[in-house]
Amino acid sequence: MPIRIGRVWCLAGGLLLAGVQATGWAQPAQDGLELGGAVRFSYGWLDYADSPGADLELLRAEARGRKGPASFSFQYRWYDGFDAVHHAWAGWDIGSDAQLRAGVQQVPFGLLPYASHSFWFGSGYYLGIEDDYDLGVVWEHGAGPHRWHVGWFQGDEYGSGARHGRYSFDVATTPELPYRERGRVALRYERVLDWNGAALALGGSAFTGHIEDRAAGGHHGHHAAALHAQWRRGPATVQLQWARYRYGNPEPRMALSAFMFPFEIAAEADVPTFNLAWALPRPGWFDGVTCYNNLSLTLPRGGDPGLRESWQNVTGCSFAKGRMFTYVDWIAGRNMWFAGGPGVGIAEPGGDGWRSRLNVNMGFFF
Repeated sequence: MPIRIGRVWCLAGGLLLAGVQATGWAQPAQDGLELGGAVRFSYGWLDYADSPGADLELLRAEARGRKGPASFSFQYRWYDGFDAVHHAWAGWDIGSDAQLRAGVQQVPFGLLPYASHSFWFGSGYYLGIEDDYDLGVVWEHGAGPHRWHVGWFQGDEYGSGARHGRYSFDVATTPELPYRERGRVALRYERVLDWNGAALALGGSAFTGHIEDRAAGGHHGHHAAALHAQWRRGPATVQLQWARYRYGNPEPRMALSAFMFPFEIAAEADVPTFNLAWALPRPGWFDGVTCYNNLSLTLPRGGDPGLRESWQNVTGCSFAKGRMFTYVDWIAGRNMWFAGGPGVGIAEPGGDGWRSRLNVNMGFFF
C-alpha cells in the first residue's frame, strides 16, 4: 500500500479546513495511508477573571486510509492536564452512495459538521448536541440532493460518565447527579436545493435513548430533535437551527463534562441558533479569510426557579495561510459556561450581566 505523508484536511476542535465534507471527516479518494497532526497555541483575555495569557493549547496526531471499499480514520489529542481520543472508526462502502462506519464517531445531529463557524462553537456544543463523538454504528446514504444518516450508539466514547477528561461533552457522573449515557438511536435527513442560484440545505434530526442512574439503578429517557437550514451563495453563508433536548431524570438539572470540568445544565431546553459568515473574495496575503457572527441561546423549559436562559455570541474571523490556520474570536456570554457563568441554563445571583473574553488560536498542520 503506498504511503502519503502530508497535510490531512480535517476539522480540528473547530478549525474548518478545505477538505471537510458536510457529512463529516473527508474520505481518502484513493487507496493509501495519510498521516498528519497539528500543534495549536492560544492566547486568552477575560474581562471577568484573571486572563490565562498565551500557552500551548493542543498536540494532535491522526491517520486515515483506504483500501478498496474499506476505510478508517483516527485522531488522538493531548491537552494541558489530560489526553483523549477525538474519533476512531472503520468504514465500509456499500455501493457508490452509502457507507457503514463503526467506532467512535460524530453523532449525526443538526447542522453538519457544525452549527457554528468559530473556534468556540455554539451553545449546542456545551449541551452535547453539537460535534458530539460517541461509540456506535452509523449508516450514511447520499444520492443526488438527499442525504440520510441512521445511527445507534452504545454510550459515550469511554462508557463511563466518571471520566471528565474528554473532548466532546457527555453526561457526567457526579455525587448530586449520578448518571451516564446509555443506548441511543439517531436519525438525520437533509435535502439540498438550488434556490435562485444559492444552495439551500433543509433538514431535520432526532435521537432517542436513555441515561442510567448509577446510584439507584434504572433508566430515564434522553431525547432531542432539531430543524436546520443552511443557505450558501457566493461568499455568504447563513445557518439557522432550532433544537430541543430533554433528559427524563426527576431533577431539573443534568451534569455534563469535558476538558476535565463537570458542570450543570438545564435538563430540558430549546436551543435556537442564528449564524452569519462571509468569506472575503480577496484575502490579500492570506489564502482565505472568513468573518462571522454566531448567536445561540439556551431557553430552559419547565419553569423551575433555579433555571435561567443563557446567551452566547461569538464574533470573529478565521485566517488561512499555507499550513497555518488562526481564529480571532470575541466571545460574549450571559449566564453561559466558559464565559463566566455557572453552567448552561442555570440561575446564579447576579449572573444576568454580560461577560466576555478574547480568544486567539493559531494552529499549524502537517
